Amino acid sequence: QVQLVESGGGLVQPGGSLRLSCTASGIIFSLYAMGWYRQAPGKQRELAASITSSGAINYADSVKGRFTISRDNAKKTVYLQMNSLKPEDTAVYYCNADWGYLRGPDSGSWGQGTQVTVSS
Repeated sequence: QVQLVESGGGLVQPGGSLRLSCTASGIIFSLYAMGWYRQAPGKQRELAASITSSGAINYADSVKGRFTISRDNAKKTVYLQMNSLKPEDTAVYYCNADWGYLRGPDSGSWGQGTQVTVSS
């Protein structure tokens, strides 16, 4: 059974940083694409960053230059380093795993979500 466990969310002031972690079990992690989605109140879930099994990375325009996604296959963990945080980054952040490539918000396995709140 696939399990994704996220950690690292919290309350941070604008301009601050947070690092999210997502540790997987029940999958051959190195064969999976991993993504960080986020969902703000009243909005659709959107893909913030993704990394394929081969290490190809994509970011949403809204987070480019501020967020960095990385993975450690030995630890079965994907990270999202978030710098220069803005109030509009406030959302629940979800970890997503999908075999080979990410197929969208209706596919793959999901973590429980971790709240990120950017506020002064």
